[in-house]
Amino acid sequence: MEWSGPKMSWKFSQTFKFKLQELTMGATENIWTAMDIAPSVAIHDSIPHHPLSVDTALSFPVMSHRVIDACKKLFRKWEKLENSRFSVETVSGGITNLLLKVSVKEGNGDNVAVTVRLYGPNTEYVIDRKRELQAIKYLSAAGFGAKLLGVFGNGMVQSFINARTLNPADMKKPKLAAEIAKQLRRFHQVEIPGSKEPQLWVDIFKFFEKASSLRFEAPDMQRRYETISFKEVHEEVTQLKELTDRLNAPVVFSHNDLLSGNLMLDDKHDNLYFIDFEYGSYSYRGYDIGNHFNEYAGYECDYSLYPSKDEQYHFLRHYLKPEKPYEVCKGI
Repeated sequence: MEWSGPKMSWKFSQTFKFKLQELTMGATENIWTAMDIAPSVAIHDSIPHHPLSVDTALSFPVMSHRVIDACKKLFRKWEKLENSRFSVETVSGGITNLLLKVSVKEGNGDNVAVTVRLYGPNTEYVIDRKRELQAIKYLSAAGFGAKLLGVFGNGMVQSFINARTLNPADMKKPKLAAEIAKQLRRFHQVEIPGSKEPQLWVDIFKFFEKASSLRFEAPDMQRRYETISFKEVHEEVTQLKELTDRLNAPVVFSHNDLLSGNLMLDDKHDNLYFIDFEYGSYSYRGYDIGNHFNEYAGYECDYSLYPSKDEQYHFLRHYLKPEKPYEVCKGI
Protein backbone atom coordinates (compact mmCIF):
# COMPACT_ATOMS: atom_id res chain seq x y z
CA MET A 1 0.00 0.00 0.00
CA GLU A 2 1.08 3.60 -0.57
CA TRP A 3 0.00 5.05 2.77
CA SER A 4 1.19 4.79 6.35
CA GLY A 5 0.04 5.32 9.91
CA PRO A 6 -0.28 8.58 11.85
CA LYS A 7 3.32 9.77 11.89
CA MET A 8 4.32 13.26 12.97
CA SER A 9 4.13 14.51 9.38
CA TRP A 10 0.39 13.68 9.28
CA LYS A 11 -0.31 15.48 12.54
CA PHE A 12 1.86 18.45 11.68
CA SER A 13 0.37 18.88 8.21
CA GLN A 14 -3.22 18.52 9.44
CA THR A 15 -2.77 21.05 12.25
CA PHE A 16 -1.00 23.37 9.80
CA LYS A 17 -3.88 22.96 7.32
CA PHE A 18 -6.55 24.07 9.78
CA LYS A 19 -4.45 26.86 11.24
CA LEU A 20 -3.57 28.36 7.88
CA GLN A 21 -7.10 27.98 6.51
CA GLU A 22 -8.39 29.92 9.49
CA LEU A 23 -5.73 32.59 9.06
CA THR A 24 -5.94 33.02 5.30
CA MET A 25 -9.68 33.60 5.48
CA GLY A 26 -8.82 36.92 7.16
CA ALA A 27 -6.01 38.03 4.85
CA THR A 28 -6.22 41.56 3.46
CA GLU A 29 -5.70 40.67 -0.21
CA ASN A 30 -8.74 39.63 -2.25
CA ILE A 31 -7.76 38.51 -5.76
CA TRP A 32 -10.65 36.36 -6.99
CA THR A 33 -14.39 36.13 -7.43
CA ALA A 34 -16.46 33.22 -8.67
CA MET A 35 -17.49 35.13 -11.79
CA ASP A 36 -13.89 35.04 -13.02
CA ILE A 37 -14.55 31.44 -14.00
CA ALA A 38 -18.33 30.99 -13.86
CA PRO A 39 -19.06 32.12 -17.44
CA SER A 40 -16.66 29.61 -19.00
CA VAL A 41 -18.23 26.77 -17.04
CA ALA A 42 -21.83 27.86 -16.53
CA ILE A 43 -22.62 29.08 -20.05
CA HIS A 44 -21.11 25.99 -21.62
CA ASP A 45 -23.24 23.75 -19.43
CA SER A 46 -26.40 25.89 -19.74
CA ILE A 47 -26.24 26.51 -16.00
CA PRO A 48 -27.63 29.94 -15.07
CA HIS A 49 -25.18 32.43 -13.61
CA HIS A 50 -25.31 35.98 -12.24
CA PRO A 51 -22.60 38.37 -10.95
CA LEU A 52 -24.48 39.26 -7.74
CA SER A 53 -22.40 38.57 -4.59
CA VAL A 54 -23.59 38.04 -1.02
CA ASP A 55 -21.48 39.51 1.77
CA THR A 56 -21.22 36.87 4.51
CA ALA A 57 -20.36 39.59 7.03
CA LEU A 58 -23.88 41.02 6.80
CA SER A 59 -26.44 40.34 9.52
CA PHE A 60 -28.38 37.17 8.84
CA PRO A 61 -31.67 38.94 7.92
CA VAL A 62 -29.90 41.23 5.43
CA MET A 63 -27.81 38.37 4.06
CA SER A 64 -30.97 36.28 3.65
CA HIS A 65 -32.55 38.97 1.48
CA ARG A 66 -29.42 39.01 -0.71
CA VAL A 67 -29.54 35.22 -1.02
CA ILE A 68 -33.20 35.39 -2.05
CA ASP A 69 -32.32 38.06 -4.63
CA ALA A 70 -29.60 35.79 -6.03
CA CYS A 71 -32.04 32.88 -6.35
CA LYS A 72 -34.67 35.05 -8.04
CA LYS A 73 -32.10 36.36 -10.53
CA LEU A 74 -30.86 32.86 -11.32
CA PHE A 75 -34.23 31.15 -11.74
CA ARG A 76 -36.85 32.91 -13.85
CA LYS A 77 -39.77 30.95 -12.42
CA TRP A 78 -39.05 32.58 -9.05
CA GLU A 79 -38.25 36.14 -10.11
CA LYS A 80 -41.81 37.50 -9.59
CA LEU A 81 -42.53 35.65 -6.34
CA GLU A 82 -42.89 37.72 -3.16
CA ASN A 83 -40.01 37.40 -0.71
CA SER A 84 -42.51 36.14 1.86
CA ARG A 85 -42.63 32.88 -0.12
CA PHE A 86 -38.94 32.26 0.66
CA SER A 87 -37.34 31.16 3.91
CA VAL A 88 -33.61 30.88 4.59
CA GLU A 89 -31.94 28.86 7.33
CA THR A 90 -28.38 27.87 8.13
CA VAL A 91 -27.45 24.27 7.42
CA SER A 92 -23.84 24.46 8.50
CA GLY A 93 -20.85 26.74 8.48
CA GLY A 94 -17.19 25.95 8.03
CA ILE A 95 -13.83 27.44 7.25
CA THR A 96 -14.33 27.60 3.50
CA ASN A 97 -18.08 28.01 3.00
CA LEU A 98 -21.46 28.67 4.58
CA LEU A 99 -24.34 26.36 3.69
CA LEU A 100 -27.90 27.65 3.63
CA LYS A 101 -31.21 25.94 2.94
CA VAL A 102 -33.60 28.08 0.89
CA SER A 103 -37.21 26.89 0.91
CA VAL A 104 -39.66 28.28 -1.64
CA LYS A 105 -43.43 28.07 -1.97
CA GLU A 106 -43.90 28.24 -5.72
CA GLY A 107 -46.82 29.79 -7.57
CA ASN A 108 -48.46 26.39 -8.10
CA GLY A 109 -48.32 25.67 -4.37
CA ASP A 110 -45.38 23.27 -4.49
CA ASN A 111 -42.78 23.56 -1.74
CA VAL A 112 -39.22 23.10 -2.94
CA ALA A 113 -35.81 23.53 -1.35
CA VAL A 114 -32.29 24.21 -2.62
CA THR A 115 -28.90 24.52 -0.98
CA VAL A 116 -26.96 27.77 -1.33
CA ARG A 117 -23.21 27.62 -0.74
CA LEU A 118 -21.51 30.92 0.03
CA TYR A 119 -17.74 30.84 -0.41
CA GLY A 120 -15.64 32.23 2.41
CA PRO A 121 -13.56 35.36 1.69
CA ASN A 122 -10.22 34.70 -0.02
CA THR A 123 -10.82 30.97 -0.34
CA GLU A 124 -8.89 31.10 -3.63
CA TYR A 125 -5.81 30.61 -1.45
CA VAL A 126 -6.81 27.00 -0.79
CA ILE A 127 -9.43 26.09 -3.42
CA ASP A 128 -9.41 25.97 -7.21
CA ARG A 129 -13.07 26.88 -7.92
CA LYS A 130 -12.71 26.37 -11.67
CA ARG A 131 -11.54 22.81 -11.15
CA GLU A 132 -14.36 22.22 -8.66
CA LEU A 133 -17.10 23.44 -11.00
CA GLN A 134 -15.74 21.43 -13.90
CA ALA A 135 -15.72 18.25 -11.81
CA ILE A 136 -19.16 18.65 -10.23
CA LYS A 137 -21.17 17.76 -13.34
CA TYR A 138 -19.27 14.49 -13.87
CA LEU A 139 -19.45 13.52 -10.21
CA SER A 140 -23.14 14.40 -10.12
CA ALA A 141 -23.77 12.24 -13.19
CA ALA A 142 -22.07 9.37 -11.36
CA GLY A 143 -24.40 9.84 -8.39
CA PHE A 144 -22.15 11.85 -6.08
CA GLY A 145 -23.12 15.02 -4.27
CA ALA A 146 -25.83 17.49 -5.11
CA LYS A 147 -26.71 18.68 -8.62
CA LEU A 148 -25.32 22.08 -9.60
CA LEU A 149 -28.26 24.38 -10.42
CA GLY A 150 -26.70 27.85 -10.66
CA VAL A 151 -23.61 29.97 -10.01
CA PHE A 152 -23.48 33.52 -8.67
CA GLY A 153 -20.75 35.98 -7.68
CA ASN A 154 -19.41 34.19 -4.62
CA GLY A 155 -21.31 30.96 -4.45
CA MET A 156 -23.47 28.31 -6.04
CA VAL A 157 -26.97 26.84 -5.78
CA GLN A 158 -27.35 23.06 -5.61
CA SER A 159 -30.14 20.57 -5.11
CA PHE A 160 -31.01 19.93 -1.46
CA ILE A 161 -29.98 16.62 0.12
CA ASN A 162 -32.35 15.61 2.90
CA ALA A 163 -29.86 13.91 5.20
CA ARG A 164 -27.82 14.52 8.33
CA THR A 165 -24.12 15.32 8.48
CA LEU A 166 -21.97 12.66 10.10
CA ASN A 167 -19.67 13.27 13.05
CA PRO A 168 -16.19 11.72 13.52
CA ALA A 169 -17.54 8.97 15.79
CA ASP A 170 -19.92 7.82 13.05
CA MET A 171 -17.04 7.04 10.72
CA LYS A 172 -15.76 4.36 13.10
CA LYS A 173 -18.99 2.38 13.00
CA PRO A 174 -18.24 -0.82 11.02
CA LYS A 175 -21.33 -0.66 8.80
CA LEU A 176 -20.74 3.00 7.89
CA ALA A 177 -16.98 2.51 7.44
CA ALA A 178 -17.71 -0.32 4.99
CA GLU A 179 -20.17 1.84 3.03
CA ILE A 180 -17.74 4.78 2.91
CA ALA A 181 -15.07 2.43 1.57
CA LYS A 182 -17.41 1.09 -1.15
CA GLN A 183 -18.44 4.59 -2.16
CA LEU A 184 -14.85 5.82 -2.20
CA ARG A 185 -13.84 2.97 -4.51
CA ARG A 186 -16.64 4.01 -6.89
CA PHE A 187 -15.68 7.69 -6.55
CA HIS A 188 -12.11 6.82 -7.57
CA GLN A 189 -13.43 5.20 -10.74
CA VAL A 190 -15.06 8.41 -12.06
CA GLU A 191 -13.24 9.82 -15.10
CA ILE A 192 -12.88 13.60 -15.06
CA PRO A 193 -11.59 15.25 -18.28
CA GLY A 194 -8.26 17.03 -18.13
CA SER A 195 -4.74 16.28 -16.95
CA LYS A 196 -4.42 13.18 -14.82
CA GLU A 197 -1.15 14.30 -13.28
CA PRO A 198 -1.34 14.20 -9.47
CA GLN A 199 -2.03 17.70 -8.18
CA LEU A 200 -1.14 17.11 -4.54
CA TRP A 201 2.30 18.69 -4.61
CA VAL A 202 1.29 21.38 -7.12
CA ASP A 203 -1.47 22.47 -4.75
CA ILE A 204 0.68 22.22 -1.63
CA PHE A 205 3.52 24.33 -3.00
CA LYS A 206 1.09 26.87 -4.50
CA PHE A 207 -0.60 27.09 -1.11
CA PHE A 208 2.78 27.36 0.61
CA GLU A 209 3.91 30.21 -1.66
CA LYS A 210 0.81 32.27 -0.89
CA ALA A 211 0.64 31.32 2.79
CA SER A 212 4.27 32.24 3.45
CA SER A 213 3.88 35.80 2.18
CA LEU A 214 0.67 37.00 3.84
CA ARG A 215 0.19 40.12 5.95
CA PHE A 216 -2.68 40.82 8.36
CA GLU A 217 -4.06 44.15 9.47
CA ALA A 218 -5.17 42.78 12.84
CA PRO A 219 -2.11 42.64 15.18
CA ASP A 220 -3.28 39.49 16.97
CA MET A 221 -3.72 37.66 13.65
CA GLN A 222 -0.28 38.78 12.51
CA ARG A 223 1.28 37.55 15.78
CA ARG A 224 -0.38 34.14 15.40
CA TYR A 225 0.77 33.98 11.79
CA GLU A 226 4.38 34.70 12.82
CA THR A 227 4.40 31.63 15.11
CA ILE A 228 4.46 29.40 12.01
CA SER A 229 7.91 28.20 11.00
CA PHE A 230 7.66 28.18 7.21
CA LYS A 231 11.22 26.87 6.95
CA GLU A 232 10.22 23.80 8.95
CA VAL A 233 7.05 23.37 6.88
CA HIS A 234 8.98 23.58 3.60
CA GLU A 235 11.59 21.07 4.75
CA GLU A 236 8.99 18.55 5.84
CA VAL A 237 6.86 18.91 2.71
CA THR A 238 9.96 18.51 0.52
CA GLN A 239 10.93 15.33 2.38
CA LEU A 240 7.42 13.93 1.97
CA LYS A 241 7.50 14.66 -1.76
CA GLU A 242 10.86 12.91 -2.14
CA LEU A 243 9.47 9.82 -0.39
CA THR A 244 6.30 9.86 -2.51
CA ASP A 245 8.29 10.11 -5.74
CA ARG A 246 9.82 6.70 -4.97
CA LEU A 247 6.42 5.00 -5.01
CA ASN A 248 4.47 3.83 -8.02
CA ALA A 249 1.26 5.01 -6.40
CA PRO A 250 -2.01 4.69 -8.36
CA VAL A 251 -3.44 8.09 -9.36
CA VAL A 252 -7.23 8.58 -9.28
CA PHE A 253 -9.64 11.49 -9.05
CA SER A 254 -9.65 12.00 -5.29
CA HIS A 255 -12.00 13.77 -2.91
CA ASN A 256 -9.05 14.94 -0.77
CA ASP A 257 -11.25 16.16 2.09
CA LEU A 258 -13.34 13.19 3.17
CA LEU A 259 -14.00 14.29 6.73
CA SER A 260 -17.23 13.62 8.62
CA GLY A 261 -18.64 17.03 7.67
CA ASN A 262 -18.51 16.04 3.99
CA LEU A 263 -20.45 12.83 4.55
CA MET A 264 -24.23 12.82 4.85
CA LEU A 265 -26.55 9.99 5.79
CA ASP A 266 -30.24 9.59 5.06
CA ASP A 267 -31.13 7.37 8.03
CA LYS A 268 -34.62 6.64 6.74
CA HIS A 269 -33.44 5.16 3.44
CA ASP A 270 -29.92 4.24 4.61
CA ASN A 271 -28.30 6.29 1.82
CA LEU A 272 -24.80 7.75 2.19
CA TYR A 273 -23.72 10.88 0.29
CA PHE A 274 -20.33 12.41 -0.43
CA ILE A 275 -20.54 16.21 -0.68
CA ASP A 276 -18.28 19.25 -1.18
CA PHE A 277 -15.67 18.58 -3.85
CA GLU A 278 -13.74 21.81 -3.24
CA TYR A 279 -10.42 20.01 -2.91
CA GLY A 280 -11.13 17.36 -5.54
CA SER A 281 -8.34 16.62 -8.02
CA TYR A 282 -6.32 13.81 -9.50
CA SER A 283 -4.05 12.58 -6.75
CA TYR A 284 -2.58 9.47 -5.15
CA ARG A 285 -5.16 6.88 -4.14
CA GLY A 286 -3.30 6.19 -0.92
CA TYR A 287 -3.35 9.88 0.00
CA ASP A 288 -7.15 10.00 -0.24
CA ILE A 289 -7.51 6.90 1.93
CA GLY A 290 -4.83 8.05 4.38
CA ASN A 291 -6.37 11.51 4.64
CA HIS A 292 -9.77 9.97 5.37
CA PHE A 293 -8.21 7.96 8.20
CA ASN A 294 -6.59 11.16 9.41
CA GLU A 295 -10.02 12.81 9.58
CA TYR A 296 -11.08 10.34 12.29
CA ALA A 297 -9.15 12.67 14.61
CA GLY A 298 -11.70 15.44 14.01
CA TYR A 299 -11.12 19.19 14.09
CA GLU A 300 -9.39 18.89 17.45
CA CYS A 301 -6.76 16.55 15.93
CA ASP A 302 -7.27 13.94 18.65
CA TYR A 303 -5.07 11.17 17.25
CA SER A 304 -6.22 8.70 19.87
CA LEU A 305 -9.22 8.37 17.54
CA TYR A 306 -7.10 7.34 14.55
CA PRO A 307 -8.34 3.95 13.26
CA SER A 308 -6.65 0.89 14.67
CA LYS A 309 -4.99 -1.64 12.37
CA ASP A 310 -8.10 -3.81 12.49
CA GLU A 311 -10.30 -0.83 11.62
CA GLN A 312 -7.99 0.05 8.74
CA TYR A 313 -8.10 -3.52 7.43
CA HIS A 314 -11.91 -3.51 7.70
CA PHE A 315 -12.04 -0.37 5.55
CA LEU A 316 -9.49 -1.62 3.03
CA ARG A 317 -11.20 -4.98 2.58
CA HIS A 318 -14.44 -3.26 1.65
CA TYR A 319 -12.58 -0.82 -0.60
CA LEU A 320 -10.68 -3.52 -2.50
CA LYS A 321 -13.46 -6.13 -2.74
CA PRO A 322 -16.84 -4.60 -1.90
CA GLU A 323 -18.78 -7.75 -2.71
CA LYS A 324 -16.41 -10.23 -1.02
CA PRO A 325 -14.43 -8.19 1.53
CA TYR A 326 -13.26 -11.14 3.60
CA GLU A 327 -11.51 -12.69 0.63
CA VAL A 328 -8.90 -9.94 1.09
CA CYS A 329 -6.14 -11.23 3.33
CA LYS A 330 -4.07 -9.13 5.74
CA GLY A 331 -1.03 -9.56 3.56
CA ILE A 332 -2.04 -6.67 1.26
